Amino acid sequence: MTTLAEQFVQVLIQAGVERVYGVVGDSLNPIVDAIRRSGSIEWAHVRNEEAGAFAAAAEAQVTGRLAVCAGSCGPGNTHLIQGLYDAQRSGAPVLALASHIPSTHIGTGYFQETHPERLFTECSVYCEAINWPAQMPKVLRSAIQHAIGLGGVGVVVLPGDVAHQKAAAPVGRHDMLVRHGVVHPPADQVAQLAGALNAAGKVTLFCGAGVRGAHDEVMSLAARLNAPVGHALRGKEWIQYDNPFDVGMSGLLGYGACYEAMSEADLVVLVGTDFPYTDFLPGTKTVQIDADPAVFGRRTPLDLAVHGDVATTLRAVLPKVEQKSDRRFLGKMLREHCKKLEHVVEAYTRDIKDRAPIHPEYAASVLDEVAADDAVFTVDTGMCNVWAARYLTPNGRRRVIGSFKHGSMANALPHAIGAAFADRGRQVVSMSGDGGLAMLLGELITVKLHNLPVKTVVFNNSSLGMVKLEMLVDGLPDFGTDHDQVSYAAVAAAVGIPSVTVTRPGEIREALTKAFDADGPYLVDLITDPDALSIPPKVSAEQMKGFALAAGKIVLSGGVGKMVDMARSNLRNVKGI
Repeated sequence: MTTLAEQFVQVLIQAGVERVYGVVGDSLNPIVDAIRRSGSIEWAHVRNEEAGAFAAAAEAQVTGRLAVCAGSCGPGNTHLIQGLYDAQRSGAPVLALASHIPSTHIGTGYFQETHPERLFTECSVYCEAINWPAQMPKVLRSAIQHAIGLGGVGVVVLPGDVAHQKAAAPVGRHDMLVRHGVVHPPADQVAQLAGALNAAGKVTLFCGAGVRGAHDEVMSLAARLNAPVGHALRGKEWIQYDNPFDVGMSGLLGYGACYEAMSEADLVVLVGTDFPYTDFLPGTKTVQIDADPAVFGRRTPLDLAVHGDVATTLRAVLPKVEQKSDRRFLGKMLREHCKKLEHVVEAYTRDIKDRAPIHPEYAASVLDEVAADDAVFTVDTGMCNVWAARYLTPNGRRRVIGSFKHGSMANALPHAIGAAFADRGRQVVSMSGDGGLAMLLGELITVKLHNLPVKTVVFNNSSLGMVKLEMLVDGLPDFGTDHDQVSYAAVAAAVGIPSVTVTRPGEIREALTKAFDADGPYLVDLITDPDALSIPPKVSAEQMKGFALAAGKIVLSGGVGKMVDMARSNLRNVKGI
C-alpha cells in the first residue's frame, strides 16, 4: 500500500528535490519516515524551523531550483513564517509543508491547533490543504508549479493522520516547469522607449536585481546614451562589476553620485527594479522596464512602462537608439562620484589599520580581499548590510544573499546553511552581526552536525548598531542597544567548531586566511568598534527623517573599499570625460 506520505515524497523526487529542511516530530513523522525510506532525499535537521525556511530560501537562490522546508503542527508552523516571508519577498522558489493536527479535531481548539491556511496566505503564492487522499498528487504539484512559476512560496497543509492514509490515485509522470520563458516587449512600447531615450539629453539608468543576465545589454545602452549607471542594493552583484559608467548606489545604504545622477537627469530608466524608497526617486521623467507588470508605477509615476525581460527589451531597443555625442553629463557624474568616494575614504579609513577596537570598515575590506572569487556571502540585516554594500566587490561570479526585502534579523547563518548544502565545494561566508547570530545561535550546532564548511565571520560590537543609528538620527538617545561582550568564539568551540577571537586589525588577514583554508566550519569573532556607525560628520538629526537624508540622500556614507579605485579608473578610461 502506498500512503499519501510516500506519494508526497515521490512527487518531490520527480521535482528534483534533494533535501528537506526541518525539525522532526508529531504530525510530520509520516513524511519524515517516508523520506528515510526513500533513500533519495536528505533530511536536513535544523534547530529551528525558521532557520530551515531561511536555508531553503538561500538554496533556491543559489541553485535556481525548488527547495523545501517543513514544520510540524502548531509551533512548528509558526516558526516557519519568518523565513517564508523572506523567501516570498526574495522571489525564491520554496515549497513549505505545514503539517496539521488530526483532521477529526480541526476546529475544536485541539492541542497545538492553528489555522495554517490563514497563517501562510500573506507569505505565499499558493496555500492549500490536503484533507483527503483524492487531492494528491494534484495539490502538491500545483503548489510546486506556483512556487517555481511565480517565484515564491508554495504551501501545502497536510494533517498527520491524512498522511498515513492510502493513496487514491497513482503518482504517474509529470513534466515540471523548471525554466521560464522570455517576456518579449510589445513593438509599440519598444518604439516609445526608443523615442524617449533619443529625445532626452541626459539619461540615467538605475538597475535592480532584474538586470541579472543583462549586464552586456545595459553596458551597451549606457555607452550609446553616455548614461551614468546606478543600482539598488539587490542590483549590485549583477551590474557593478566591469561597469565604466558606475555612479554608485541609492537607497538607505547609498553612496556615491547615484542620487544626483537621477535627480539631474532628463530621463531616469528604472531597469529591472522595484526600488521601494520613493524619497530617493525623482518622482517625474521616469521610464520603467520589467518582466513583472505588477511593479509598474507602484513606487513612482511613470511616463512609460515597458513590459519585457530586461535583456530582450534592451536588445530590441538598441538598434533604434541614436548614439549621443554629448558626454558632459556622464563626465560630471563620474567626477562627482569619484569625489564623494575619495572624501569618505579619507574620512573613514584614516589610521584604522592600527586602531582597536577594529574598525568594521577595515575588517570588511580585508574580508573582500581574502574571500574566493566565487564565494557566496550571506549577510545579516543591520550594519552588516552596510559593510557588504560598500566593501564586497562583485565580479559576476560572487553571490550576495540577504534579507534585503523583508529585513529580518538572524538570516545570515541559516542562509549560509542552505548555500553550503547546495554546494559543499563552494566557499560560503556568513557575515553575521552579533545581534543576528545570537538570535538563532543554535544553528551553529546545525553547522557542526552536518559538518558544513560555513565560515562565520562575526562583526561583534556588542551592540544593535543599526537600531542605535535609527535612534540617533531621530534625535533620540540610544537605549537598550548595547550589551555585555559575548565570546562567540568560545560558543563555537563549545559545539566543536574551530574558532578564533580577533581584537587587533593586524590579525584579521591571517585569521580569515586560516578559516578559509580549513576543510570544515570555522568561526572568526571580530571585536569591532561599537561607535563605527558611518554617520557623515556634518549631518544633524534635523537633516534626517528615518533614513531619508535631505542633504544628498546619502544616509550612511562610510568607507567604500575598492570602489574609489574603480571610480578613478573609470575617469581615466572613459574617453572624452
